[in-house]
Amino acid sequence: MTRQPFSDTDRQMMTRALTLARQALAAGEFPVGCVIAAGDTVVAKGHRTGTSTGQGNEIDHAEINAIRQLNRSHPGLDRSTLAIYCTMEPCLMCFSAILLSGIPRIVYAYEDVMGGGTGCDRSRLAPLYRDARLRVTPGVFRGQSLALFHRFFADSGNAYWADSLLCRYTLDQLPE
Repeated sequence: MTRQPFSDTDRQMMTRALTLARQALAAGEFPVGCVIAAGDTVVAKGHRTGTSTGQGNEIDHAEINAIRQLNRSHPGLDRSTLAIYCTMEPCLMCFSAILLSGIPRIVYAYEDVMGGGTGCDRSRLAPLYRDARLRVTPGVFRGQSLALFHRFFADSGNAYWADSLLCRYTLDQLPE
């Protein structure tokens, strides 16, 4: 896995993902937005669902919702040039789904210190995960994403991951 600098397209797509994260936050959901792009064209998108009740649906992550949409709307699309843009580093579940979906590039804004999957040692995993080609670009509009997570965790009405490592890490930082 290599880390790359970000481009104008990265900024444009992350702006779209941040819009989805803001929509999720406005609906009381964990503020993760995600777009899947072929160059500068969005081919699928999603945001986090299932957290507004505080019960913690752990399946309907933004990345999973976007991959579902991709599979429905573009089943035969060549995925070798796709990139997925996430306002938070994909968790291990989403990271695995991205690898299995054949998406070779992950761009994310804010690191998930509690469950981020992009830093896992894939050399110790089975070949299905280990041999997938992958490029990761972290930190694109990190400050904007941090501000959304800060707002989420600062709201005492949001019970999802309240008082978790991620919550404490986020609240210990000043949003931009």
